[in-house]
Amino acid sequence: MPTARNFFSEQEQQLLVQSISKAEEKTSGEIRLHIENFCFGNELKAAKKIFAKLNMHATAERNGVLIYIATMSKKIAVVGDEGIHQKLGSEFWDHVVTALIKKFKEGRKAEALSECILECGEQLGKYFPRKDDDKDELTNTISY
Repeated sequence: MPTARNFFSEQEQQLLVQSISKAEEKTSGEIRLHIENFCFGNELKAAKKIFAKLNMHATAERNGVLIYIATMSKKIAVVGDEGIHQKLGSEFWDHVVTALIKKFKEGRKAEALSECILECGEQLGKYFPRKDDDKDELTNTISY
């Protein structure tokens, strides 16, 4: 049974961190990935709690995106801070989650997540393009 820390292989984890870095090359936005074993209750509420715990609301333009996965509970949520959420709305996040779930069921979880990260970066880049003096405000590592 895969736990949060071994849900993705070491190689897959490296791919995901690289995907975050690549996605952030085009935007001042910040993308984080959080993986845990269980989500008791609503995954969106859990994701928002983790969002706050990781200080993702502290970005200058309020343009952080969190991809939340509870491996054993089989729950996924994607949340954006108010700056990006106002631009994309709930429909975009719902679309991303639906696509992720479909590809996870097909057994393509790392590939699917990498694509999701890059898509979030693409959307962030439309509204929050990277500036010359951009700083990486949040770490790109996976949190557990």
